[in-house]
Amino acid sequence: MENVVILGSGAAGYTAAIYTARADLSPVLVDGSQPGGQLTTTTEVENFPGFPDGVDGFALMDAMRRQAGRFGTRFISASATSCRLTEKPLQVHLDNGETLETRALIIATGATARYLGLPSEQALIGYGVSACATCDGAFFKNVPVAVVGGGDTAMEEAIFLTRFASEVYIIHRRDAFRASEVMAHRALSNPKIRVLWNTVVEEVLDPPKKEVTGLMLRDVKSGQISELAVHALFVAIGHQPNTAIFAGQLETDAAGHLITQNTRTRIEGVFAAGDVADPIYRQAVTAAGSGCMAAIEAERYLESLGH
Repeated sequence: MENVVILGSGAAGYTAAIYTARADLSPVLVDGSQPGGQLTTTTEVENFPGFPDGVDGFALMDAMRRQAGRFGTRFISASATSCRLTEKPLQVHLDNGETLETRALIIATGATARYLGLPSEQALIGYGVSACATCDGAFFKNVPVAVVGGGDTAMEEAIFLTRFASEVYIIHRRDAFRASEVMAHRALSNPKIRVLWNTVVEEVLDPPKKEVTGLMLRDVKSGQISELAVHALFVAIGHQPNTAIFAGQLETDAAGHLITQNTRTRIEGVFAAGDVADPIYRQAVTAAGSGCMAAIEAERYLESLGH
């Protein structure tokens, strides 16, 4: 029987492990399919406190992992495939055949950014292709960039990028945005934003150079192919919270994010932290903060049980 099992190894999961390990709870952390989380795909992080010159995303996550290990966290290289949260003890089934029983569970499985699925796009994630303007926009000062999407997130990303880029192209496959009228108006009225309607990205140029040099575009009505010279592509077509294995047991919002109150879910002993429960901020520092909160809540819960 474990005291605490943590699902996920991003900033939220590692921070929860650091805090619960220091509280002498001997946590078990299940890495998941992407050890280190989304930050491992980021070449440089400039907005995490304590690193005035920036830090490589993989290096930051590795440091957090080593810190959690230093205090006694046990790591399991596996992914959770199902769980039983309606009875005590809580059970988590892993894809390596192991079943963990635990008194408390911290869910930090994160959210997966939706990308276009192009091979050239995938090859350049972290090298000019990003799903987070707040994270990476400042790297592209005084150069043209593009945003793909038509919802509120795409409008917000485009408007934010005008602080840095010389010009921002919004590429949308339809002839009208699905964004709210207010957000669409703000984007359309910004002199640095230009919209390419009825257009899709066919290819990101140029993967061999490990940098974005432009986009190959297709007009969905005429079929005409054209090139657009930009230095970055920001994909803003949504995130998918990794919550499928909790369906029917935990409450979620319409997009699938776990609903919590101070990291507590509706089931006693089950907590959630990071992007899996955050539809708004989705930053490494907020994920780490909520990981700390979940750990403290778990510690207090176990204390209430006499552990």
